[in-house]
Amino acid sequence: MSSERKIILVTGGSGLVGQAIKQAKQQDPRENETFIFLSSKDGDLKDPAVTQRIFERYKPTHVIHLAAMVGGLFNNMKHNLDFLRNNILINDNVLHSSYKLGVKKVVSCLSTCVFPDNTSYPIDETMIHNGPPHSSNFGYSYAKRLIDVQNHAYNQQHGCHFTAVIPTNVFGACDNFSLEDGHVIPGLIHKAYIAKKEGKPLVVYGSGKPLRQFIYSIDLAKLFLYVLREYEEIEPIILSVDESSEVSIGQVAQMIADAFQLEHGIVLDTTKSDGQYKKTASNKKLRGYLPDFQFMPLKDAIERTVQWFNLNYNTARK
Repeated sequence: MSSERKIILVTGGSGLVGQAIKQAKQQDPRENETFIFLSSKDGDLKDPAVTQRIFERYKPTHVIHLAAMVGGLFNNMKHNLDFLRNNILINDNVLHSSYKLGVKKVVSCLSTCVFPDNTSYPIDETMIHNGPPHSSNFGYSYAKRLIDVQNHAYNQQHGCHFTAVIPTNVFGACDNFSLEDGHVIPGLIHKAYIAKKEGKPLVVYGSGKPLRQFIYSIDLAKLFLYVLREYEEIEPIILSVDESSEVSIGQVAQMIADAFQLEHGIVLDTTKSDGQYKKTASNKKLRGYLPDFQFMPLKDAIERTVQWFNLNYNTARK
């Protein structure tokens, strides 16, 4: 990014990734960048008129688009239509307002769930549209896939520089620690907090065998800023730890139990669904750009997140 003034609008700015970007940009400040972090209190992005008013008010030159209706496995399974419709509305309004107001660059956030259910591994950026996504969250997945379709269409028809990143499972401070709707790590952290208080074991849904790549929110935020400032492609880029850092849900649960110093261990509830067995993603493209980027070790990142949750239990989203 050149030295001209940048006004960077971050949708979904009060959430996990938005708050991490706020922290990361303070660690690597640029004099010509002004960040505006939106939350749902600033207006309903499902409404095109409201979205346009927000863009007219702040006149962003760049957008980081994080806002989405999100939820865990079981919430997705119950509400696929809601996830599809609401996310399509949000994404279309943000991208169209960006086009109409001449935003120079948009970086949207996808998810590894956009990839086909039946695929070869590791997954890479060329495989997004190769088949249907997993049936458990197809609504959310198709809505996110359409961002990639729109990015290419806006580029082809209007020359817009709209791109997207695909993070693997992100976690950290300011996450949604809901027992019902939270993702794996925050949900288990909240469960472990209660188990510690009640002197009980940590109950983990499923077999504990599914494999995932987890990325700490601060690491993801640093990579987001790199993409915003340096990445020139329209094609999306996977932001992930290396394949060798993939771990099982059981291993993650053990790290969380250790961080809480739980005395009664872990119990697996195998009557519950596992979801996808694995979603191994290749970060070869990222490593081509940033061969020396250092990710925080998972154990340390989990300990930091547990520490944050303990300190902020009363105000944390849960």
